[in-house]
Amino acid sequence: MYNNAGIACRSPQSIVDLDLAVFDRVMDINVRGVVAGIKHAARVMIPRGSGSILCTASVTGVMGGAAQHTYSISKFAVVGIVKSLASELCGYGIRVNCISPFAIPTPFVMGEMSQIYPHVDAQRHVEIVHNAGVLKGVNCEPNDVANAALFLASDNAKYVNGHNLIVDGGFTSFKNLDFPAPDQVQ
Repeated sequence: MYNNAGIACRSPQSIVDLDLAVFDRVMDINVRGVVAGIKHAARVMIPRGSGSILCTASVTGVMGGAAQHTYSISKFAVVGIVKSLASELCGYGIRVNCISPFAIPTPFVMGEMSQIYPHVDAQRHVEIVHNAGVLKGVNCEPNDVANAALFLASDNAKYVNGHNLIVDGGFTSFKNLDFPAPDQVQ
């Protein structure tokens, strides 16, 4: 079962301006929706003694500051849900994992980009998303996430459980200081 619940939110960047009604709505879908999906999948999979449940998290649930707080918090929760429920369901032969992709210029992301940058066209939105990546010459595409899901659902990942497979070209792995070259500093 692929649990791909999620909505974006148009919440302010600062915690002091957070609308708790918006926060609750996002949590209901992005967090409660994931728990409900796993609950109902487990009801079918437990009697069978096997199964694979996948959830979509996000790089915004791996490191802070990459998205609005409400969305980021909801995706951090998905990673925690996966780890918590994997610990129970493994006793029934059920694996629970998640995938945390980098931004991909899908309608979901492009809708957010048009809100942030309403003055530029769709092609420029795509360029902004692609330029935010770190792996030179390669962009994250929907097939990259699909291939990660196929792997996690397959027998090739039969012993992978409670894992968050991050598909981000290394974005969450490091920070570069980007100092000037020594010969450029006087």
